[in-house]
Amino acid sequence: MANTFFKFKQFTVHQELCAMKVCTDACIQGAFTARYLVDNQITVPAILDLGAGTGLLSLMLAQRTLAAITAVELDAGAAQQATENFAASPWANRLTLTREDIRKLDGEVKYDFIITNPPFYESALKSGHAQKDQAMHATNLSYKELLAAIGRQLAPLGSVSVLLPYAVFETFRELAAAAGYHLQEVLYVRQSVNHGFFRTIGIFSAKKVNPIIQELSIYDDSNVYTSAFAALLQPYYLYL
Repeated sequence: MANTFFKFKQFTVHQELCAMKVCTDACIQGAFTARYLVDNQITVPAILDLGAGTGLLSLMLAQRTLAAITAVELDAGAAQQATENFAASPWANRLTLTREDIRKLDGEVKYDFIITNPPFYESALKSGHAQKDQAMHATNLSYKELLAAIGRQLAPLGSVSVLLPYAVFETFRELAAAAGYHLQEVLYVRQSVNHGFFRTIGIFSAKKVNPIIQELSIYDDSNVYTSAFAALLQPYYLYL
């Protein structure tokens, strides 16, 4: 049986109420996004986490920034779990959970930065597990609806971090460009140096630039973490 929690250096993520557990690619997104903000000296007073799940991404950004973070989650179990994970963290005073359908957010409050690990697959075989399907597939949320929600909530000069499968990223990129959001920086992720890309993390904003392109392999050919992966996750993983 899988652990019901995942312990990081500065916080613990309990996950027994969540269909989608802590996974390496989400950890990479959190670490990559936090590094992007820190390295570029981007100070944002408030961050929005769309589809918070366990609250992992919010917690990772809270560790590396001083922002107030609002996380939005529709699923009741995940919303409860994230709320409890936030309360137990060192940054409880900066973390807020709202249980809501992101399509119903009114856009009254604008955020300078949004992070989202959205439902992955718009057309794929589903597991038959309704809660997991909602978390993994665009069962109730299309990419166009996600971009519309981002458009309502993101400040004009703001940026958004998105994690998607490599196979569908270019489709999302085209939809984002049509909505006025252009790729600033991208990370293509491999399971190992012997595999093809399987995940992509993109940072988008309204600014048109030639994007910075990076690649990351999690494991080397000896099935050991690569130095690049270890350096990226070192602020978070216990044994790095």
